Amino acid sequence: MDQNTAIEAFAALAQESRMTIYRMLVREEPREVPVGEISRKLDILPSTLSGHLAVLKRAGLLKSRRHQREIRYTANITAMNELISFMLEDC
Repeated sequence: MDQNTAIEAFAALAQESRMTIYRMLVREEPREVPVGEISRKLDILPSTLSGHLAVLKRAGLLKSRRHQREIRYTANITAMNELISFMLEDC
């Protein structure tokens, strides 16, 4: 991981709703969670949720997969492990 990738990941998590979404998906691992379920559980409007999911996915923190007519999300645990390793690299 390089510094710019780490900055993008931290920026994505530096917002309360996105942090909550990410933590919820970590708790649900390894289950893929449908967008509608995320919206209901966290009481976030689907249109707002879509933007948050896009930011987290662009930062590499989420993975998505289309299943029939819905999109399901999982936390990208590998990316988080790489972020933590990057932060502790010179310690």
